[in-house]
Order: sequence, then C-alpha cells, then structure tokens
Amino acid sequence: MDVVNDTQDIGGALTHLRQDGGALTHLRQDGTAQMVDVSGKAVTTREATATATVHSTVEVLALLGAGELPKGDALAVARVAGIMAAKKTPDLIPLCHPLPISKVTVDFELGRDTVAVMATVKTKGVTGVEMEALTAASVAALSVYDMIKAVDKHAVISNIQVLAKSGGKSGDWAVAPASGAEGDGGRA
Repeated sequence: MDVVNDTQDIGGALTHLRQDGGALTHLRQDGTAQMVDVSGKAVTTREATATATVHSTVEVLALLGAGELPKGDALAVARVAGIMAAKKTPDLIPLCHPLPISKVTVDFELGRDTVAVMATVKTKGVTGVEMEALTAASVAALSVYDMIKAVDKHAVISNIQVLAKSGGKSGDWAVAPASGAEGDGGRA
C-alpha cells in the first residue's frame, strides 16, 4: 500500500474515491481533517453492534469461565470497561461527535479457547454509534487480555468489526459474524 505524503496526492485520492461513489467525509478537499457537520441530519434512533475476539488457551478459558483468574472476575471488569469506553469514544477518536448515549450492553460468548465480545450501543441523535460500539468491544477485549495476561502472555485479540447498525440515512445493515470459534458458545 502506498503512503500519501503530501496534500496534492491526498486531493487526487479523494477525487478518485468520489468518482467511484465513495467519499471520505472526515477529510476536506485539500486533505486536511475536519469534523463532519451533522447539523442538517435528522434525529433518529440509532444502534450499532460490534465484536472483538480474544484467543487464549483451553485452560485459561476454563479459569475465566469459572471466575478463578488471579485478578478476579475478568468478565465483570471487562463489561464495565467496555461501557465506560463507549462513553469516552469522542475523547479517544478525535473526529467523533459527543453523543447522548442511551444504552450500552457488553456481553461475552465463551468458546473452547476464545471469548467473543459483543457490544451494542444505542442513541437518539443525528449520527451513528458504530465507533462507540467498536470502542466498547475493543476496550472490553483489552480488559479481558489484561486480566488473563498473568496466565497467558500469548493471548491475541482479533476480528474487531461492526456486525450491525440501524437508523440514519444509510439505513439498516448487518453482517454475519465470522465463524470458526470453537466451543459450546455459552453466553456470560
């Protein structure tokens, strides 16, 4: 992948994207960053669900599921971390709008050697909550990692993605979650 090194190249790349039907709304024509003006958008109920997966060992997942990790109940801590992260998204992602979040849920699906994190965020506003859902899922996964690293220094976080969104001008959409996670799929 080529790295764009100057403003002229960015402007050319933007022109190409617009011709293909896409647009990078957080960049002005000259390639500099902007916070998108959402003042003309309609207020609608908006919701997004995102996921992240933590990969570890069968032994560590057994400890996690039983709440017997050295640091304590990792899933309870990770749930609160994810909720807090959703509320802090505009502090972490520079061009995100502060939103009146009305609901955040963080749930976990334990597999044989994976933990799937599912975060759903809801608001009534003029812009979507995909970034808040992604932030919640990511930080909850990071929190699980932090809680298990004493017993598994090789844990991996992967598959961070938006699974579904609703509301707004672009409408509703959903993708099927990635398959291949081993285990019984117990929800925590």
